[in-house]
Amino acid sequence: MAQRYNQRRALFAITKASFKSIFKSPSSTFFSLFFPIVLIIIFGSLGGGGGISFDVAMDKNSDSTNIIYQAITHAPIFNVEKGTEGEIEDRLKKGRLSAILSVQKTSGKYDLNIKSSSASQRELPQLQSVLNGMINELSQQEHPVEKIATISNQQIQGRVYKRIDFYLPGMIGFSLIGSAVFGVAFLFFALRETLVLKRMYASPVTKANIVLGESLGRVFFNLLIVIVLILFGKYAYDFTLANGFITFLELLILSTLALVVFMGFGFFISSVSKNQNVIPIYANLFMFPQYFLSGTFFPKTVLPQSIHWLIEALPLTALNDALRKVAFEGLHLNDCWKQIGILGAWGIVIHAFAIWVFRWE
Repeated sequence: MAQRYNQRRALFAITKASFKSIFKSPSSTFFSLFFPIVLIIIFGSLGGGGGISFDVAMDKNSDSTNIIYQAITHAPIFNVEKGTEGEIEDRLKKGRLSAILSVQKTSGKYDLNIKSSSASQRELPQLQSVLNGMINELSQQEHPVEKIATISNQQIQGRVYKRIDFYLPGMIGFSLIGSAVFGVAFLFFALRETLVLKRMYASPVTKANIVLGESLGRVFFNLLIVIVLILFGKYAYDFTLANGFITFLELLILSTLALVVFMGFGFFISSVSKNQNVIPIYANLFMFPQYFLSGTFFPKTVLPQSIHWLIEALPLTALNDALRKVAFEGLHLNDCWKQIGILGAWGIVIHAFAIWVFRWE
């Protein structure tokens, strides 16, 4: 009696061959690893920070009827957030708020207190400058001779938010989406065109193991890239891992989920492409808008508020947000249910379409 074909060994062999073949491709290694590292070096070496808008909260004990309070809450440059006192304090400590502002009237003048944390110190000088300019303008309207308010500062302890804490998660997302979509699309198109996929289909190996083996090879390669990027950011630029090794593992889990989702788009593109020349077009139609909308290179807050509903629904946005929450804020996977849910929904939809259009020849 013929010995039964060992599917497990076949899966391992395909995975190993796929993993080794990726390392033999200079373009895969360059765009997945060296290009993101170059960007990390550039962004990590830049000093300063700030933006064109500030997320602030108003202290509940503030005098809300005065001109200073009204000017702050109605100025487009300020995004005034609401919540309980505990929630507001927690956001401030994690760097999600620039400051908590309190306005009180004392001895005929107003006192504007800025309560910040060490996690938002990079925004404090610009925030003070904006508030001083606002007070000067209001003073000219009310009392041309003297200022109508003074500014005082109060700081609470929080994590120091560094530029690398914003850019490294973005570079991880940048690397994963590019490698997964382009790599899978070109790989399976080439296997189909050269009839390798057809011959593999005719072999004793199950169809699921063929696809799974090729996919696992790319997953392992990209997870290795993520590990290198995190370690490089940690030891070269002191990238924040809020909960140490636990955070490191949770970043890898998020990266794995994102890879599965992004590879679904690669499978779909490889099946609908009529020739190799249209693969970059289809891939870039999916990826390029997300590079600039999903908070990869700059904060989402600088984009128009009218399109934030679209931005929040993008899979790369979900990945970038979840990576930053876990890495810097110290949240865990169960706290990122919204982002994981968005990635999961995209994964289900795109893999359903990919299975529908997938061709072996």
